[in-house]
Amino acid sequence: MKKIINTVALLFAGFALIGSAGAANDTSKADLKAARQTAADNYKAARMVCDGVAGNPKDVCIAQARAERVKLERQADATNKNTLSALTKSRKDIAAANYDVAKKQCNSRTGNERDVCVREAKAVLTGAVADADADRKVFNARVSARNDKASAIYKVEVEKCDALAGAARNDCVASVKQRFEGIAK
Repeated sequence: MKKIINTVALLFAGFALIGSAGAANDTSKADLKAARQTAADNYKAARMVCDGVAGNPKDVCIAQARAERVKLERQADATNKNTLSALTKSRKDIAAANYDVAKKQCNSRTGNERDVCVREAKAVLTGAVADADADRKVFNARVSARNDKASAIYKVEVEKCDALAGAARNDCVASVKQRFEGIAK
């Protein structure tokens, strides 16, 4: 369980860096298809390893193979789409896949120990989903704040242009508009 928690924490830290940098490059459809094919190939290879195991360890092995496939596919999708929404969905889907693995691991236990294990897994899932939503909200709030600040500065700059007259004023306003192009005014 701790291994899964550590893996999930590292994964989300990496996604947070990608999301905060906002610099993920768009990939071509060929790159996306190649990533999906790699995920499928890795899954098939992992499933072959799982076939040599029986009982609950086999269920855990299969769930881990699925989780790895989901992770690779969702990361490729998020990178390809390069949107905050895609990244958030990716993080939630990966958390759900990891939750499935954790539940399978809990099945080898009995009684209260199993109940505690399942609740821990659910708590990790809930935390991961909440973190994904919170990161999305924080990003949107920062974009909104940045736009509000830029809009206020734009208005100040245009007001400064009002001190000028004629062509100088028009040039000043045009210059300000060019600097603040694409920002809500």
